[in-house]
Amino acid sequence: MDTGDPGGLPSNALTGRCYSGVNVLLLWLAAEEGGYTSDRWLTYRQAQEAGGQVRKGESCSLAVIYKDWTKPAEDEHGNRLYDTDGRLLTETVPMLRQLHLFNVAQCDGLPEHMQPPQADDDTKRPVEDYAVLSPERLADVQRMLEATGVQTEARYQNLAYYRPATDTIVMPLTSQFDSAADYWSTLLHEMVHSTGHRNRLDREGITSSSRKRGDMVYAFEELIAETGSAYLCTQLGIYGEVQHESYIDSWLRVLRSDKKALFRACSRAREATEYLLAPLSICSAA
Repeated sequence: MDTGDPGGLPSNALTGRCYSGVNVLLLWLAAEEGGYTSDRWLTYRQAQEAGGQVRKGESCSLAVIYKDWTKPAEDEHGNRLYDTDGRLLTETVPMLRQLHLFNVAQCDGLPEHMQPPQADDDTKRPVEDYAVLSPERLADVQRMLEATGVQTEARYQNLAYYRPATDTIVMPLTSQFDSAADYWSTLLHEMVHSTGHRNRLDREGITSSSRKRGDMVYAFEELIAETGSAYLCTQLGIYGEVQHESYIDSWLRVLRSDKKALFRACSRAREATEYLLAPLSICSAA
């Protein structure tokens, strides 16, 4: 999917850079709530730099960025540290800051290439029409699988899962899925799991979890896989359903016990999607 289409990866309209991590979810939600027809965003100043202007009365959407902050180094008692020459030692600490963004649909006077897409017959196609991958996208998925080295099996069963012991993705038969979109979104979900193998990204939820649905580490791994597959589906133009209802209680337990869990899950999902997309010339959520 090209950057700029509704439902695509959020990106900066001026720089073309895709937003990453939790910002993808934040801006997807903002676009949905605002009814915006574009996934391109700008700061107030960037809109002016592009020759446009945010319309009066429009509200910004929040994203977050990390900025390095240099501060004096201290010991465990709060005393400042110095080197042997008496110079003050410093340390760099990442600080979370708010970023105020406006969708291009909230702006007037922007160049034509930044304008939000207009609804036409193509955007009114049934969602299922998007599920049939082009030969190019099918080749992309195959290249991703081959690059990881993970094996796939198809069986007549109701569950899809990744088996770390044999480094294998086990899928139901394609005929068992309600739609092609559901098949591909499920496969991509399991591919994200496979990046946690000890020979890849070595993620705790794959290498050391009990892998039971009540397990907190496993629930966190599912958050990673669900978020990562959403990123991948967006890149490939797939709109399907992963059957995640049974995980919701576990996810809520994770988020309630760790307020930063969503940020960490999005960061791990970004690492996984970057790993999978590395063989392809596709913009990742980075």
